[in-house]
Amino acid sequence: MKAIRIAQAGGPEMLQLVDYPDPQAGAGELLIAVEAFGVNRPDVLQRKGAYPPPPGASELPGLEVAGRIVGGDAQELAAAGFKLGDAVCALTPGGGYAQVCVAPIGHCLPVPAGWSMLEAASLPETFFTVWSNVFERAALQSGESLLVHGGSSGIGVAAIQIAKAMGARVYVTVGSASKAKACLALGADLAIDYKEQDFVAEVKAATDGAGVNVILDMVAGGYIERGVQCLANDGRLVIIAVQGGTEAHIDAGAVLRRRLTISGSTLRPRSLAFKSGIAAALRERVWPLLAARTVIKPVIYRSFAADQIAMAHALMESGQHVGKIVLSW
Repeated sequence: MKAIRIAQAGGPEMLQLVDYPDPQAGAGELLIAVEAFGVNRPDVLQRKGAYPPPPGASELPGLEVAGRIVGGDAQELAAAGFKLGDAVCALTPGGGYAQVCVAPIGHCLPVPAGWSMLEAASLPETFFTVWSNVFERAALQSGESLLVHGGSSGIGVAAIQIAKAMGARVYVTVGSASKAKACLALGADLAIDYKEQDFVAEVKAATDGAGVNVILDMVAGGYIERGVQCLANDGRLVIIAVQGGTEAHIDAGAVLRRRLTISGSTLRPRSLAFKSGIAAALRERVWPLLAARTVIKPVIYRSFAADQIAMAHALMESGQHVGKIVLSW
């Protein structure tokens, strides 16, 4: 098969299209003939040598794919309601940048009716991440409010749409007026240009001084201290990336007095069972909304051919995109 491997740690030019041995599915796994795959920031970190794959995972990058089932554990496939030829999208521990990919059966979901393979490949990494952190870890409820840092990112646009579908108010921070406009079009109640506005003041004004119930933070660093100021009593702040640095000052007194919760998580190292649980929740709560393409719709900024992977990574690093970057074979 053809695959994209990292020649050595470095820039986008280190991604090479090569001939590579076909993977083999083990117990509880299936094989997907990949038609499309997504690009995510962990892929960029892995390319730079800063995010190695977990033990047992493929050395190839790639955490989400869409394609058709071409093999696997027949008994477990049947138990999950899948058969050969079914169109699925999957969260993978690695190996998604290839024409054939192994995935745990429990991490696969059917391609939503009416969605293309390119569109379906934009779902797993961001939807698993958002559901796990916003709705399970932070327990966002209908009628509550969510602040998303990085509202125009792949995770951001997923968070906006899922949270609105679940009855929450959504505020986002973005880096330009055009990104703010895009987020508002997706349903955000308020989009704050952090380059021009103080997001703490804007959140306080929008909530009549009460603050938000949940914050999804991909920045960390100095944003954590400011996030504490944005939280309502009993608020929950979840850190999922540290683009702004790993060190932060926290007013512990405010955390105590206002009963705040600050936590964080990464998805890739979690157990098979944990991620299978997320897939089951998505299939029950979110997947029924996707066929309508009204409440939740695909947001693909640009697609590339697989041999343009370096261009896709360069675009990801530029931060210019709104939504997802996907590729096809």
